[in-house]
Amino acid sequence: MKKWYFLFVLTGLALTSWGQGSAFGIKGGLTMGFQKWNDFEQQPLFRYHGIVFIESLGDNVLFAQAGYHVKGSALRNLRFTNPISGNIGSVPAQDFQFRNASLTLGAKKKHNMGSGGDSKAYYMLGLRGEYTINTNLKEYENPNFPFLTTWPTDSWVRRLNYGMTIGGGFEFPFGELIGGLLEFTVNPDLSKQYYQPAFDNVYDPYTGTNRTTSERKITNITLEITFGLRFLRVVEYVD
Repeated sequence: MKKWYFLFVLTGLALTSWGQGSAFGIKGGLTMGFQKWNDFEQQPLFRYHGIVFIESLGDNVLFAQAGYHVKGSALRNLRFTNPISGNIGSVPAQDFQFRNASLTLGAKKKHNMGSGGDSKAYYMLGLRGEYTINTNLKEYENPNFPFLTTWPTDSWVRRLNYGMTIGGGFEFPFGELIGGLLEFTVNPDLSKQYYQPAFDNVYDPYTGTNRTTSERKITNITLEITFGLRFLRVVEYVD
């Protein structure tokens, strides 16, 4: 709860800083998703994201943004040995998608590029909260196998997660009130997207015996490249 409280406090600070105007816009691009499954690195998943944002004006900026991000990982060219027959088999390519809505609040520091000062470079740091809307995990569930021996499954997906957004980018003006941006971010989760505790006496259909399953954990991290449009809203006070 403390982490969510921090998000609301930062939102309040951002709102007070927008009295002289603000910038808002839309952006989106490519997401490269990575996951750690019980310390085993999966292969990357290539998907997409879309974001709307608002921020204060100036070189020291507070921002808020809401987005939709498809995260996850993939398995490609995976081979295995059947523990009973000893035969070698392969698993068709699979991708594991977690479709998340996010809210990120943070700060940017901007610097002029060149002597004109129209284009800017910036770096950014934010705290991110996420909600998992749905997944595609049911595509890989086998009704002939006990759910405790097949993973991941929707039953153990953690819907609420949090993490950080770290990165930087460039802003380019197209006119007096509109510009473009190019942004690069890395987005590590500080919580687990998936957690399944250990269980005793679980029937294993591969060996025909009961065994104890281990904890099963999945953590997300993404790399994102983003393009967008930025619009200025300037507030002028008239006596």
